[in-house]
Amino acid sequence: MKLTYYPGCTLKNKAENFENSAIFALNHLGVEVQELSRWNCCGTVFSLTTDDLMHHLAPIRNLIRVKEANSDKVMTLCAMCFNTLKRANEYMKNDPEGLDKLNQFMYREKIKYDGDVEVLHLLELLKDEVKFENIKSKVVKPLTDLKVASYYGCYLVRPQEIGIDDVENPTIIEELISLLGGIPVDFPYKTECCGSYQTVDKPEVVAERTFQILQSVQKNQADVVVVSCPLCAFNLDHRQKETIQIFPGFKNIPILYFTQLMAIAFGCSEDILKFNLHYIDPKPILQEKGLI
Repeated sequence: MKLTYYPGCTLKNKAENFENSAIFALNHLGVEVQELSRWNCCGTVFSLTTDDLMHHLAPIRNLIRVKEANSDKVMTLCAMCFNTLKRANEYMKNDPEGLDKLNQFMYREKIKYDGDVEVLHLLELLKDEVKFENIKSKVVKPLTDLKVASYYGCYLVRPQEIGIDDVENPTIIEELISLLGGIPVDFPYKTECCGSYQTVDKPEVVAERTFQILQSVQKNQADVVVVSCPLCAFNLDHRQKETIQIFPGFKNIPILYFTQLMAIAFGCSEDILKFNLHYIDPKPILQEKGLI
């Protein structure tokens, strides 16, 4: 299987651990990843202003790049990129006049966009195309005894029209963790917002939110938390520094991308995992469980 892939900005720097582990896991599953040769920032967030056509230009231009690659389907890893690309795509498909104006703005492009690219998140691809039932047989190092809490945040499941799973109680990551041999841990805050970009000028607000989410995780006795969004990863991982200053009794817990656990279960070398990018070092618990 060949797969057209849109990386987005953060996966080329602060979230290399996300990209490297995902590509390793996909290659192990027999999926050939073909990154778009040209791409730009997704636009970061979907505009809620109905007449803000220019805000949709960035995501739609990326979908033109998919067409240039002779593909009609593109996979993303970052939950925010997925949300922005897919929502802009669906919005423009339902607004022919707006789509025509966007194409006029991009008159130098060789391809006119008609709304015919499908935007998929990696988790959708794994479940519906690779097929979950085919993943278990590829595991070479089961995540035995590792208790994993899956944090979805906002962008994977909201709004309902584009979400990859149930809005209130998604289970797709838990299903994957079970196939990898781990123990899924449920907790009530798995679809709560991490605080998002409040982290820029109000880190204390994010630290309080991080405390609520991770305290709930720890009460349910998870060893680690997995995420699918670099911003969620930053807020839940790096903001633990501020969290422990505000809540002295707080105990740190490692935050990983779900793809890192996939890569571990598929027998990757430690350099793929890039633990140096983490604030809370996940190596002690992974060594304790015999996984690295």
